[in-house]
Amino acid sequence: MSHKWVSELFVGVRGGNRASLSRAITVVESSKRSAQRRQLLRQVNDHIVSTRPKTLRLGISGGPGAGKSTFIEAFGMNLIDKYDKKVAVLAIDPSSAINGGS
Repeated sequence: MSHKWVSELFVGVRGGNRASLSRAITVVESSKRSAQRRQLLRQVNDHIVSTRPKTLRLGISGGPGAGKSTFIEAFGMNLIDKYDKKVAVLAIDPSSAINGGS
């Protein structure tokens, strides 16, 4: 079953709408919306495969106090200011007592 609102949400994400991105993340993380999650992920995957966007993924790791956040902010601001790039940060703390970092 196709959900029209999922397609509209995907269009918003592709257009850079932050509210759409936020809602899309909620759909993907939700255990109650498995059909919508599959549809959204299928659309995202099809888009990535068909357009081959130029993206950079960078992993930063280090112990507490090593300067990871400082580096990420400086590096991200440099990309934004000098190269007019969009930057997204996904932070995971594997030592989190709440959810184990997942």
